Amino acid sequence: MNVGTCKLELRLPENESLKGKRRVIKSMIARLQNKYNISIAEVDNQDLWQRATLGITCVSNSRRHASETLNKVVNFVVQNYPEEEILSSEIEVFSAF
Repeated sequence: MNVGTCKLELRLPENESLKGKRRVIKSMIARLQNKYNISIAEVDNQDLWQRATLGITCVSNSRRHASETLNKVVNFVVQNYPEEEILSSEIEVFSAF
C-alpha cells in the first residue's frame, strides 16, 4: 500500500473576506473530491483571507499511480482556477505496511 500526500499553498488575490475565501475553497474541495478519489481539507491559514493551505491524500497499490493522481490534482487547480496563485506544492509518496 502506498500513501500519497500533497501540501498545496494558495494565494487568493481577489478575495476580500473570509466568507469569499470559504466559497472558493469549498467549491474547489468539492470539485476535486468529485473528480479524483482523494481526501482533502484546509489544514492551515484558516484565519487569513488571501491564503489557503490544502492537505491532500490518496491511497493506492502503486507509487506511480499515487504520484500521478496528486500531480493531476495540482494541474486541475492550475487549469481551472487561474485567478488563484499556487505558492508551493509538495508531493510525497510513502510505502506503508
